[in-house]
Amino acid sequence: MPVGLAPANTPVRVIKIAAEEGVRRHLMELGITEGGDITLVSATANGVIVIVKEGRLCLDGALARKILVA
Repeated sequence: MPVGLAPANTPVRVIKIAAEEGVRRHLMELGITEGGDITLVSATANGVIVIVKEGRLCLDGALARKILVA
């Protein structure tokens, strides 16, 4: 499921990042990696806020739909 549909305040594991290589590399630099854990704080139609390690990131809706979690 896309990260925007994950239950709030529950850690989930990133299964796949379905984006082009440059975007995947940028997300890796931010700490979002396949097999890593992230926590959804809030989701709107325009984007999501996630906790990655000890920081919070705001991602737009199009990018959030490309991050698949379980």
